[in-house]
Amino acid sequence: MISQAPIELAVYTAGIQRRRTMADEVRRSLMRQPRELPCRYFYDDHGSALFDQITELPEYYLTRAETGILQKHGRQIALMAQPAAIVELGAGSCTKSRLMIAPARELGSLQHFVPFDISLGPVQQAAKELLNDFPGLHVYGVVGEFETHLEEIPRLGRQLLLFLGSTIGNLDDAEQVGFLRRVRGIMAAEDSLLLGVDLVKDERTLHAAYDDSLGVTAEFNRNLLAVINRELGADFDLGRFQHTARYDPRRTRMEMYLRSLSPQRVQIPGADLVVDLEEGEAIRTEISVKFTRESIERSMSEAGLETRAWFTDAQQRFATVLAVPASTQSGSPAR
Repeated sequence: MISQAPIELAVYTAGIQRRRTMADEVRRSLMRQPRELPCRYFYDDHGSALFDQITELPEYYLTRAETGILQKHGRQIALMAQPAAIVELGAGSCTKSRLMIAPARELGSLQHFVPFDISLGPVQQAAKELLNDFPGLHVYGVVGEFETHLEEIPRLGRQLLLFLGSTIGNLDDAEQVGFLRRVRGIMAAEDSLLLGVDLVKDERTLHAAYDDSLGVTAEFNRNLLAVINRELGADFDLGRFQHTARYDPRRTRMEMYLRSLSPQRVQIPGADLVVDLEEGEAIRTEISVKFTRESIERSMSEAGLETRAWFTDAQQRFATVLAVPASTQSGSPAR
């Protein structure tokens, strides 16, 4: 625990334990056919900064669309949720969470903000900035991983959990349900979940968003190899990998790859692994599922959640869903 009242930080992913987990996941993923790497390791401090740059690119509509929804409907969402605490899962720089903190503070209910992220640096920085912007707010940061540390989130009264940016799309169907069940497991009857989901749309728009003209997404993708080099002593040569993105219409998802530009052998001592790559062989680094209302509500229903309100931007590109535990829902969903 790191305490700098009114900032408190609980750190669960530091040191040797995190490296062992990474080593196990990298080994399993690279031994699969086709090969993969876990996308959650994108977000070291440099990766988080690169992603912040991506969100400002003209091609990357997701952040602007979701921000517009929160600006327009944030007060209504705060009135419906009436949170004493806002918990942001995958908080990053907490830019969008401010759009929920502000109206909740104005309404007088919000006392606590809990940013949850895999990286310590962004949580510390965001906490300091939030205290300057929202005097009297108490920040309790949790540095951990979704799979093992959700239960460490402190109970600080009625909660509004945020899972924004369509991060849920990084999970396949079964993983989505499993994650939402874990979230439902930490929710009390009066709590709410605000979930951001990117909607199905034309392929041209999607390709531009995941393969931008300035190459920031390509740098972000290759940074995953830099993280593995640093943490596991690997010798990936970043210059010998090409970023590629493609759309799978059957699964309605974008997929990002790193494609080997030549035959090469990569040694990863920290994972006790040697990988021989052929020219043109691809390593999948991320999926980003695109949703319909039906598809996300199906996953939520299997997890014991249901829609209380559904908001979209004017162009129907993105949606935010206010969900509650199914047993507490009364009346029909808002439209």
